[in-house]
Amino acid sequence: MKTSTFALLAGIAYLGAGLLGLVPALLMPPPPDAPPTTFTVLYGYLLGLFPVNAVHTAVHLAIGAWGIAAWRGSAEEPRVYARALTLFYGALAVLGLMPGMSTLFGVLPIHGHDVWLHAGTAAAAAYFGWRAEAQMERRTVAPERRLRMMPVARERRLGLADRRSMAYSGV
Repeated sequence: MKTSTFALLAGIAYLGAGLLGLVPALLMPPPPDAPPTTFTVLYGYLLGLFPVNAVHTAVHLAIGAWGIAAWRGSAEEPRVYARALTLFYGALAVLGLMPGMSTLFGVLPIHGHDVWLHAGTAAAAAYFGWRAEAQMERRTVAPERRLRMMPVARERRLGLADRRSMAYSGV
């Protein structure tokens, strides 16, 4: 898969996650043992698994839109996008593991299942951001054998069956 394809797929995935975070019917109330947040607009667990709120949803929408824009941009933009995702989501995964930082000062819930989702995104983005892309060699000149137009003997044009019959006939 090319880095630009990764940027497109990541953009679609995070744009979709952001749009799902805007649907209140898909948000379950947080459990009683969830870390407290001060920003509670659209706060809940998306599909009962991922803690989100309006700020978290806005970040997902922005990351998704950036991924689609990087896919449509120049050849270097998807690589920059992948590298930025690596650093950003890697940092969020580490911060989500710290008890005091799991809500990023009460504004952005990044605990629970978000930790492994962010770590997986960072790992995939690191692969696509720093790997060497395969270079394809393009031929500009046709090979020599294609340039030559040589007549083919009649026996050879008739195919294998004709040669076999010649072998059995004693010719």
